[in-house]
Amino acid sequence: MAAHNELGIWGEEVAVGYLQDHGYVILERDWHSGHHDIDIVAVDRDVVVFVEVKTRRNRLYAAPEQAVDYRKVRALQSAANHYVKFKRINLEVRFDIITVVGTRDGEPEISHIKDAF
Repeated sequence: MAAHNELGIWGEEVAVGYLQDHGYVILERDWHSGHHDIDIVAVDRDVVVFVEVKTRRNRLYAAPEQAVDYRKVRALQSAANHYVKFKRINLEVRFDIITVVGTRDGEPEISHIKDAF
């Protein structure tokens, strides 16, 4: 597996642990709708939260959250709409971004942007 894929998987694991530590219940990981995917689907009290995880080794080139551009937002919204219909969800929804900066060798820097878009 390519190093960037391994880093992404590790970042999602970190994000799941962070969410669970903060009382979220994880419903899905890597849920796919056609060509679109949702990294994490979780519940925060009575809100379904669709979480996009962005992992980087460092911040040299740009902040990880800047990778969530208009196209990515539209893809996430489309996948979330499909998820809500497919699972017959009747709760409020929210879109969050979690960024993980670092590597397995150290303590990652985690940022949670609630209601990001």
